[in-house]
Amino acid sequence: MHCILSVLVENRAGVLARISGLFSARGFNIQSLAVGETEDPTVSKMTIVVAGDDKIIEQVKKQLRKTIDVIKLKDLTKEDIIDRELVLCKVPLSKKADHKFQNTVKKYKAETLSSTKEYQILGLCADSKDISEFLKLIKEDGGFDITRTGKIAIAKLI
Repeated sequence: MHCILSVLVENRAGVLARISGLFSARGFNIQSLAVGETEDPTVSKMTIVVAGDDKIIEQVKKQLRKTIDVIKLKDLTKEDIIDRELVLCKVPLSKKADHKFQNTVKKYKAETLSSTKEYQILGLCADSKDISEFLKLIKEDGGFDITRTGKIAIAKLI
């Protein structure tokens, strides 16, 4: 089981280290972590995905709520949400002529962000399932450089 937490925190130096330290000190593994400033520059929003049973998840939430830098915590796990991840892939330009590769790029609507004589860089923003399927298909031939973000999520309802 995994849990998706949306956490509003103070936007100042050391907050990310304190939050991640909280997890490591208790042996909780963070599956993904994405952080960005909100419309209020003094506040950042973290989307944290944590794996564990109900007991571990409750412990994580209790520890986060005790952290002075945490303003608000919301468990999105059972909410109706929209979630996305971003992946950037550097692929050899020779792949551009590969029909199977081009069908995969087209199917997932990956965008060409840059192109040189040797490589092209593709970007894809999608849900975790589509990102994983896309990467599995384009990596079948190997030799790619890939950077993938953590999940970001927002509840559909307030």
